[in-house]
Amino acid sequence: MEIGELVLDGFRADPDRVAAAFEHELTRLVRERGLPADRPWTADVLSGLPPLPAGLSARRLGQELARAVHEGLCGRGEVTS
Repeated sequence: MEIGELVLDGFRADPDRVAAAFEHELTRLVRERGLPADRPWTADVLSGLPPLPAGLSARRLGQELARAVHEGLCGRGEVTS
């Protein structure tokens, strides 16, 4: 899986640390829970994310984003392509 870009507006967290936490958490989720075989695994835009406080740590922000992306890819979130 390749994530081309994460765009975060309104957060002051270190983008490299957010990206590392995102990658780690998404890898863990895919390993443990997988992805459905009957769905395309691409998403151009992920929308409908729950509100996240701007003061989240980089680690927590990356984790929450990864969970939202995984949910979207599994059909339990809102992904548009």
